[in-house]
Amino acid sequence: MRANHRLGQLWLDALATELGASAGTIATYTDDLNCYLAWLDEIGLGLNDVGVEHIRDYIAALDRRGYAGSTIARRITVARGLHKFLIAEELGARDPTSHLSSMRRAWKLPFVLSIAETEALLESAHRLAADSSVGLYRQAGYARRAALFETLYASGMRISEALSLTADAATPGTRMLLVRGKGDKQRLVPLHERAITAIAHWQRLARAYSGGAPSPWLFHSVRNGAKALTRQAALLDIKEAAVAAGLASPERVSPHVLRHAFATHMHSGGTDLRVLQELLGHAGIETTQIYTHLDTSRLHAMVRDLHPLNRQDGSE
Repeated sequence: MRANHRLGQLWLDALATELGASAGTIATYTDDLNCYLAWLDEIGLGLNDVGVEHIRDYIAALDRRGYAGSTIARRITVARGLHKFLIAEELGARDPTSHLSSMRRAWKLPFVLSIAETEALLESAHRLAADSSVGLYRQAGYARRAALFETLYASGMRISEALSLTADAATPGTRMLLVRGKGDKQRLVPLHERAITAIAHWQRLARAYSGGAPSPWLFHSVRNGAKALTRQAALLDIKEAAVAAGLASPERVSPHVLRHAFATHMHSGGTDLRVLQELLGHAGIETTQIYTHLDTSRLHAMVRDLHPLNRQDGSE
């Protein structure tokens, strides 16, 4: 319905001009808003006709599509913001989201690889990157894969941040990367020796394949250095690598899982939560605190599986 989309655009414009929302925030909210408006189009409903029962149906529809709880919560927040805007601007008669406080979803902990599983994933990628028998083009692609995985796990950066890194972000000897994160905020993230070596290997092979032609991007298409690596290609790479590494749930592995692995393993090793917050680029400590829950969950599992009084076979 055109009226729905016109009203939605008015809200986005207000966010940008009156509240000063960043371009990244507007892009995320646009995607979430389009999801909501497309659903309303499917059921033939105008924004001013939406009731609380329709919001419940929308939540159920998002759940059936397999969205994560955090994504569903964000998309409902966008719907709520839109309806509140319509009320404030006298463009709507009621707010169907006003009674959603009792509809909070159970908080699901993110899927995390163990240290052994992470190491298996990385080693599998490095083995392929070292195999020159597959030809220069394929080997360069495998080297890029290993370099990307090592960078994500070394730094904990988001995949969007890694794919936007320019070629000069990692010059020889670089041990810190300047990352531009959410809200256009910049932060420094570390690289360890394995990541540095993997990046150098990828860059050597990329230059060899292109005949020395430079690329503006750190992670880019092997065939066309002018094109940055896409999120879809990165997702395909890590899922293929997860299968090759023999991981138990390869379908659940994504680039973001390496960010979770970095944070969980760093916190388990004693990294202060405030330091972790800075490394991850979280705006608030509340988001970072999920990794304390992951630690607790792992401790409970260890007690369950390893405590002598929990053994069922009577062994000592």
